[in-house]
Amino acid sequence: MIEHCLYGLGVFSEFPLFQSGAPMSSAAPGVHRPLQLRAMPEHSPRYNAPVTIPLHWAHDRELYLHSDRELACSVAGQPWRFEVKSVLSISWIGGDPAVYFELEPAGSRELLVFWFVHIFLPLYLTLERGQDFIHSAAVEIGDRPVLFLAPSTGGKSTLGDYFLRQGHPMLSDDKVATMLYRGEFYALPSHPHHRPFRQYEVLGNPVSRYAIHPRPIHAIYLLQKGSADCAVSINEVRGFRKFEQLLPHYLYSFPFMQKQRLQWLAQLVDRTPVFSMRRPWNLDRLHDSYTALCRHSSGLPLAAAPDVREVTTVN
Repeated sequence: MIEHCLYGLGVFSEFPLFQSGAPMSSAAPGVHRPLQLRAMPEHSPRYNAPVTIPLHWAHDRELYLHSDRELACSVAGQPWRFEVKSVLSISWIGGDPAVYFELEPAGSRELLVFWFVHIFLPLYLTLERGQDFIHSAAVEIGDRPVLFLAPSTGGKSTLGDYFLRQGHPMLSDDKVATMLYRGEFYALPSHPHHRPFRQYEVLGNPVSRYAIHPRPIHAIYLLQKGSADCAVSINEVRGFRKFEQLLPHYLYSFPFMQKQRLQWLAQLVDRTPVFSMRRPWNLDRLHDSYTALCRHSSGLPLAAAPDVREVTTVN
């Protein structure tokens, strides 16, 4: 079995998921059972999962979850099957560290890797381990994770790409896995690919400058569009506005997770500085945004974690 580390989780597969030489990140702090990706053995009976749960469309594909009950956090022994219609399915039993894939007529090894890494793992970790994902790009500035949040087409990948070209390590291109550990919120490395373009079913360009260590989140920046000739402005978001601004950026907002999410987010906004950054909507002025953000982030203090009881979101 070949070892990988994705979203802070050890993953073993029967074949390499990425090209040789891809950076290997370290696992999330704490003790976590690694996952095994295997081909479904021939003639194996399908798990009994008669309840179909439609998911959102993604990359122009229909996605479904199948189980034996309504959608809720996975429990030991519960059968699950994730389906990309006509492409592939991935099945597992709650509490079991092995997942099994089956390719459909339109499937391929490349599509399996894309759907497993980009969509399935965040979904699996949300259902199976209660992990929290934020729809965000993230880079390191001086070894400190900084998150960029914006709606789709809001420029976070473009800004992240500029940071990469300036030599900053990338932590995540699109989905940031987070966890609370010993009083600090950590951002976990996702996978070493960057997609500064809109194309279906591709992981993106391999990244050599990759943040390989989980680290406490230093700051979150909410990207706002300005006019092409406006000045860059960065202003702190305070109080309930922090909560209000971050909540829509959850990757999976399942109703059964609402209580945990509200607890988690209340602690995150209490411990993490959040800023609104208005910058010129002008590719020729990306350097202005870059220098302003580096200067601002580097001037922030390292916050001391308060000594309070934590809600750990990874088991």
